[in-house]
Amino acid sequence: MKYAFEDFEVGDAVQLSAHTFTREEIVGFAERYDPQPFHLSEAAGEASHFGGLVASGWNTCSAMMGILVRDMIADSTSMGSPGLDNIRWLKPVRVGDTVRLTVRVLDKRVSKSKPDRGIVSTRWEAHNQNGELVLTVDSAALFGLRHPGAQA
Repeated sequence: MKYAFEDFEVGDAVQLSAHTFTREEIVGFAERYDPQPFHLSEAAGEASHFGGLVASGWNTCSAMMGILVRDMIADSTSMGSPGLDNIRWLKPVRVGDTVRLTVRVLDKRVSKSKPDRGIVSTRWEAHNQNGELVLTVDSAALFGLRHPGAQA
C-alpha cells in the first residue's frame, strides 16, 4: 500500500514485521556507535546489571526504523520527520530476541502553512517474542496529501 496522509486514522494500530538480533549485529553496532562494555562482550555484559550481552538502545531504534521504512514509508508520500520524542528503552534486547514493531496513530493534522502535506503523530511500540514491551518512541512524520485541498 502506498501510504499518504489520508490513509492514517487516529486510533489505528498497524503491526509491522520483526527483527531478530544476532550477537554479531549487537557487537558490530556497538563497536561503531555505542562502545559501552555491556554491548561489546558477554563477559562485560555478565558483570553488569544486565547480566549478559545486550543491544544498544540505538541499535534497537535503528532496527525499528528499518522496519518502518521497508514496511510502511518506502513507497509512500513521506517527506521525513521533524523529530522523535520520548524514546524509552524499557527492557534490554538480548542476543536471539525477535522484536516486532507496531505503529499507533495518535493524531494527525494538515499543515496550515503548507496545505499539500500533513503531520502524523505516532507511537512506535516494539515487543519482544515474549510480548514484553522493550521500546517506545513518539514520532511526528510529514506525509503528502493525495488530494490537497480536499481536507476539511
